[in-house]
Amino acid sequence: MTRHLFGTDGIRGTANIEPMTAETALRVAMATALQFRRGDHRHRVVIGKDTRLSGYMLEPALTAGFISMGMDVVLVGPLPTPAVAMLTRSLRADMGVMISASHNPYQDNGIKLFGPDGYKLSDDVEIEIERRMEQPFGPDLAGPAVLGRASRMEDATGRYIEYVKNTFPRGLRLDGLKIVVDCANGAAYKVAPKVLYELGADVIPVGITPDGTNINKGCGATATQSLQEQVVAHGAHLGIALDGDADRLIMVDEAGRAIDGDQLMGLIAGSWAREEKLRGGGLVATVMSNLGLERHLTGLGLHLARTPVGDRYVVERMREQGYNVGGEQSGHVVLSDYSTTGDGLIAALQVLAVLIQADGRPASEVCRVFAPVPQLLTNVRFAAGSKPLESAAVKQAIREGEARLAASGRLLIRKSGTEPVIRVMAEGDDAALVAEVVGDIAAMIKATAEAETAEA
Repeated sequence: MTRHLFGTDGIRGTANIEPMTAETALRVAMATALQFRRGDHRHRVVIGKDTRLSGYMLEPALTAGFISMGMDVVLVGPLPTPAVAMLTRSLRADMGVMISASHNPYQDNGIKLFGPDGYKLSDDVEIEIERRMEQPFGPDLAGPAVLGRASRMEDATGRYIEYVKNTFPRGLRLDGLKIVVDCANGAAYKVAPKVLYELGADVIPVGITPDGTNINKGCGATATQSLQEQVVAHGAHLGIALDGDADRLIMVDEAGRAIDGDQLMGLIAGSWAREEKLRGGGLVATVMSNLGLERHLTGLGLHLARTPVGDRYVVERMREQGYNVGGEQSGHVVLSDYSTTGDGLIAALQVLAVLIQADGRPASEVCRVFAPVPQLLTNVRFAAGSKPLESAAVKQAIREGEARLAASGRLLIRKSGTEPVIRVMAEGDDAALVAEVVGDIAAMIKATAEAETAEA
């Protein structure tokens, strides 16, 4: 059986259109409660959300579903995804739920599920939940006397702030650093500025006025232009950009240039290796990470283990093989000494720890640890029902592109797990050749998809 609802990061879609409806959320909760209901103890689930308007619809639907199955619900309100994972473990809850579509626009929303250990669910568990959703729930509904209860946790924000601060190296402070932090009008709009301020930084917060429809809109980790301008305008030492649920991080140096997840992972891994804190002999990243990162790690005597796209797969490899640093070029940085999932704030503090011990060198020097190999990514959108990657012409174009890049580069073609696009990525030492290869393949995919749609 394959998954139909779940993608690479939970369930995601346009709000109030299947599968992101109150009805489906209700059934997801009921099926998930059955999956995690075991023993005679009073079961508990933690539910957090970001700042999307549709969270007001999905939160009560999920709450009702869990309560109907006899599970108590702890509502923590807008908090980062990693905070929900942390609180699930801290409260000894049976599971956790984050209502968020991460970096997507406000029109979308999603449901991310965590087990009692704070880790995202495996493919097998998600398949089992989908199977349970297709079955009648009648025999498993809780009786009137054992229905669950809902309560709101008033100190959830404070708990997470203190947890994050305690991951910063003892004896270090951020005094003297001017930092612009962009919270994407999302889940970290309260916690991120407070963490940085309480550790001593001069903080300039932006993206902290959510209205339900402005999450990720021209701000955050996927739209850093405004932050880059703010850093330069304020003469800041650097900028921090989080996405809508704050599990992703992009930084900006003092000159206003963006620093991606590959550079941040390389910096942290190198620092931890020198301090003999790095485990696994390297780090875990996805097939999207730059070849320059791999070469940099090799030069340090470390290695790069690659996984499919999705921080969930990164974490699985980290757990299987004992790594404690991993992540994605897009900014998910997973530091398993501190968190079970990507945490933008915790990762930012580890980078800041390196910066403040760098004898006054600027972020533009400290945070750029390798020269990236020219890399180009193009997204080709396609209509429902179209299957351009199965076309003989597209397959031939891909084979020709691989032959042209040969041993000097790398080609990756994949369907997105969260939206109807095909991602065409190539990298190599010859930037012009990379652009030609990506352009040719993307054009063939687009033409094929359009032809299939016209014929349908």
